[in-house]
Amino acid sequence: MTDRALAVARAGALTTVQDQGRPGHAHLGVPRSGALDAHAATLVNRLVGNPPEAAVLETTLNGCSVRPRSTVTMAVAGAPCPVTVDGRPAPWGAPVRVPGGAVLDIGAARSGVRSYLAVSGGVAVEPVLGSRSTDLLSGLGPPPLTDGTVLPLGRPGGAHARVDVVPHPAPPSELVLRVTLGPREDWFTEAALRTLTTRPYAVSSASNRIGLRTEGPALERSRAGELPSEGMVLGAVQVPPDGRPVVFLADHPTTGGYPVIAVVHPADLPGAAQAIPGTPVRFVAVRHRR
Repeated sequence: MTDRALAVARAGALTTVQDQGRPGHAHLGVPRSGALDAHAATLVNRLVGNPPEAAVLETTLNGCSVRPRSTVTMAVAGAPCPVTVDGRPAPWGAPVRVPGGAVLDIGAARSGVRSYLAVSGGVAVEPVLGSRSTDLLSGLGPPPLTDGTVLPLGRPGGAHARVDVVPHPAPPSELVLRVTLGPREDWFTEAALRTLTTRPYAVSSASNRIGLRTEGPALERSRAGELPSEGMVLGAVQVPPDGRPVVFLADHPTTGGYPVIAVVHPADLPGAAQAIPGTPVRFVAVRHRR
């Protein structure tokens, strides 16, 4: 029987298994999780003939190396990076046939933060609450990969895409986040609301899968104290005591007591996944909550 498995030769800084996440469990305190750059994850799955919900690998900054135990089709997209098979250059953003025993290496990101690797058949680790995603906050799903980890693969389905190259947006040189103000904008002064939507911020090096932290002017509150814990959503812009906005990403907590001044438009969140520290950030108010 063909050995459908993938061995990790080099795990890299942080490589995790991700799919479309586990929505619908916030009442249990379980975040959605899932691929931060959902567009890139969907793209690599399409390139190798997988359904959109198949699990992929998400790498961070310096990539990873993997060795399939049987011949598979792979594709890498997301943050642009060098790709090799047994040391020979291979295309980025296109399906690549990798023989069993060969090593596919994803190098350091040339721009952006996270690259995605799909394998025909998908990564078939055991699902937890309907998802194979690693959740760094709750600890659900498989742990981050380490050297020597062996991952089972599913059976390949459809044929891989017949393309030479695919269009894919470059990581942002400036991150523009459209926001709807609220639900707690009344906890901030009018000057703070103007600051949020007119002054520049930058991505902080403390950002991670839980949230994109920013550096820039502090937002002044109009009232003291803290809120009772309330539900948090993907894209919530929470303001902790230091006054610098934090954009909640896939592994965000499901409740929090700091006020949420705005919520980011979902279509802008994949850009947040690829914004390197120091990237300028602008918050643009597109409508007010009624």
